[in-house]
Amino acid sequence: MVTGCVSKKQYAALDAQYKDLGQLYHKTQMELTESRAKVKSLEDMLDYERKNNAALKEAYAKLQASLDKSIAQNSQGNVNISKLVDEINASNRYIQHLVNTKNKSDSLNMVLTNRLTRSLSREEMKDVDVQVLKGVVYISLSDNMLYKSGSYEISERAGETLSKIAKIIQDYKDYEVLVEGNTDTDPISKPNIRNNWDLSVLRASSVVQALQNDYGVDPKRLTAGGRGEYNPIADNSTASGKARNRRTQIIITPKLDQFMELIDKAPETEQHSVDF
Repeated sequence: MVTGCVSKKQYAALDAQYKDLGQLYHKTQMELTESRAKVKSLEDMLDYERKNNAALKEAYAKLQASLDKSIAQNSQGNVNISKLVDEINASNRYIQHLVNTKNKSDSLNMVLTNRLTRSLSREEMKDVDVQVLKGVVYISLSDNMLYKSGSYEISERAGETLSKIAKIIQDYKDYEVLVEGNTDTDPISKPNIRNNWDLSVLRASSVVQALQNDYGVDPKRLTAGGRGEYNPIADNSTASGKARNRRTQIIITPKLDQFMELIDKAPETEQHSVDF
């Protein structure tokens, strides 16, 4: 009977080992879930790039068809073929320039996103979602992390996270920053806040002012806006859906005036660079 029993010390050790294994299993499950989410995001980005490349190929094919048609219609010499070749070459260079510029922009967005996600802790990532959609970086922050309960004032908890985001914004000075507030459908009942439009704008304004006053972001790059309850990403009929809809997005995009300058800039002409 004595040799068949386990001592209290042995039982405590086994019990501690069992709890450690349980915690390790829970941690592993969380890491697996995070990895699957990152893989899904990368798959979505790859699908977007494939579609974009297909569109560029289609545009090039139409351009080539236009060239072939022009050559066939003007075989009698009524059109200056040399000039036509120069125009086609210029168009091809312009298309390639746009493709290269877009690829550079996409690469910068990926670097920006990776730097931000690596700087955030696992606990912060529970309240922050970072995505790249159609060439734009979206950083979505939950209201539970950002604001004091039922308020538009920034909480102390949000300070460290905003400082990391501000550091990335400071490093990418050629990008504009739009801060956009969103709410659920529950009506607000606070003095001096008429409705969810007011609340969403006030929350966005609080984040903009924190980026400017606390972290030194140039206010000329910042815009505050609110969409109230009218831009939901989940069903407002459930508590979890409402929690997802109560968010503030920091949207980082290339400056519009630089993009328009790129569109307006005509490529230089080269003579006779297409062979027939």
